[in-house]
Amino acid sequence: MNAIEEKLWDYIDGNCSADQRQAIENLIKHDEAYLLKYNELLKFHHEFSAMEPEEPPMAFTYNVMEAIRSAEAQKPLKAAINKHIIKGIILFFMAAIAALLIFILANVHIDFRAGGTAVNIFPALKLPNLTNYITKPVIEGFLFFDLAAALVLADAFLRRRILEKQA
Repeated sequence: MNAIEEKLWDYIDGNCSADQRQAIENLIKHDEAYLLKYNELLKFHHEFSAMEPEEPPMAFTYNVMEAIRSAEAQKPLKAAINKHIIKGIILFFMAAIAALLIFILANVHIDFRAGGTAVNIFPALKLPNLTNYITKPVIEGFLFFDLAAALVLADAFLRRRILEKQA
């Protein structure tokens, strides 16, 4: 925008002082360039003032919020699953299943009657008597350890929730 347009817009909008207003009126009366530009800007001013401002559709807010919600849903999870933990859990269950199978096979006596002889699978395998090792202090120690681990995990969970609410 040039200086002429700025002066004329201030005059049309009423943003100039009385002295400036009088000077611009004199320029419009005596200068043909000012008069042509003034008529052009006045025409634009009337056209703009006659227009009604556009309003957003009624579902605009809903659409914006849905777009934000879907953008948040597309973000990857912050906590990645550690593959070593999964492998450790798999190994534990595989070892437990293998131990259970060995125990079952050690205690099952299968007799195959072939020529009057009995076949015993794993005849020399004897499991130790664990009643000597499972005593009251061992059970209490195990329960104390479990309780301490549960409290540590609960504390970490609650602290994480508080930090998420603050963020």
